[in-house]
Amino acid sequence: MRHKWLIISLLAVVILGFAFIAGVASYFLSGDAEFTPSVFSGKMVGVISVDGFISSSDDKVKEIEDARKDDDIVSVILRIESPGGSIGASQEILEAVKNLANKKPVVVSMGSVAASGGYYIACGGTKILADPGTVTGSIGVRMDHVTVGELLKWAKIGHETLAVGKFKDTGSFDRPLNPEERELLEGVLNDLYEQFKETVAESRNLPIDEVGRLADGRVYTGRQALDLGLVDQLGGFTEAIKVAAELGGIKGEPKLTYSKKKGEIFLRLIDGAKSVLSMATDLSPSQVDYWQPVMSLPANAVVR
Repeated sequence: MRHKWLIISLLAVVILGFAFIAGVASYFLSGDAEFTPSVFSGKMVGVISVDGFISSSDDKVKEIEDARKDDDIVSVILRIESPGGSIGASQEILEAVKNLANKKPVVVSMGSVAASGGYYIACGGTKILADPGTVTGSIGVRMDHVTVGELLKWAKIGHETLAVGKFKDTGSFDRPLNPEERELLEGVLNDLYEQFKETVAESRNLPIDEVGRLADGRVYTGRQALDLGLVDQLGGFTEAIKVAAELGGIKGEPKLTYSKKKGEIFLRLIDGAKSVLSMATDLSPSQVDYWQPVMSLPANAVVR
């Protein structure tokens, strides 16, 4: 009888353990976002982070929208630590930031890198702060095309693409671009580039010609960006808190509420794996998922 109860107890522990693990996994992988701590009431400064390569926008847009709807949040710090990413995702986050800034102040706080798509998003803020050594700018668009046709021939691997439409297989990895395809893609890149420049010119109140001179893909330090009018002020996260509190009408030390995405640690591990793969293959992280134009520093670019 004792052995019977021991076995039942062990089974119960195992079942409860699996239930606990499943519950925790479900919670962390649910993808919902929330602002914490919720026990605070009254005026607060919300903090939203944009980290790493920008490959999607849905979750970040939801966080921004939650901050916009939260009446206790009177101003927001958008902390950017990103080399850029996909154009569509960057534009969607930019629009969400602009929508938020129409209701309450948004102070952009740049970390060590806020370049290309990261800078694109920053343009939606009310005020942009950067550290003197922040790497920013990189206003431009790039598209990678890797061909492995000769390698496939060497390995005696056959590959065929069936496509309907003259340009449907443009960018196929087993052959170089032909002149018409190159012209087509360059036209797409030029239009995306013009969109980027127009956003910078409008948000920074700069003549489009002047932006054109700055937007040749080069990066700038935070101090250089200040001189060029690309940012408003030098300062780190602590200074951003002071500015956000002032713009939000908060006197004294402000209460901060952070948007934390459930499952963030798992998603960071996935992003980390993608970054390692991109470094190893010299592909941009976007190419780990699919081939697309991106606004980002090259995967093998390291600022020292």
